[in-house]
Amino acid sequence: MNKKGFTLIELLVVIAIIGLLSTLAVVALGSAREKSRDAKRVSDIRQIQTALELYYADNNAYPAGSGIVLGTTNYACLNASGFTTANCASPYMGVVPSDPSSNSYTYTVASSTTAYTLTATLEGAVGNLAAGAVTATQNGLSN
Repeated sequence: MNKKGFTLIELLVVIAIIGLLSTLAVVALGSAREKSRDAKRVSDIRQIQTALELYYADNNAYPAGSGIVLGTTNYACLNASGFTTANCASPYMGVVPSDPSSNSYTYTVASSTTAYTLTATLEGAVGNLAAGAVTATQNGLSN
């Protein structure tokens, strides 16, 4: 008697292997998403820094504001009058980015308007930056 097909044991083994591989793929995908969000955060902060430096070059001061959560409705654009609502005229940054998850980018300028601080929170390490709060100033980005 010549039977063709797979036995129940063979099918169960294959299903178990597929389940194990898919579990590993989901775990790897989760860390890839975390790294992607952190890379976007660092890129966003650097873009905001560039726009702030352009603003400073034209106005000899950074935009006024303390504890501003960037990327929200009231602070979605950077033009000659500072951070303002979307669709602003002659922008240094037409769309100020917001954090890719539930965190936020916070901008504070010193009372002299010659120094600023941008803060963000990283989920993991990026380059020489450790996970946790990062601070960007006119001098660069650090933990």
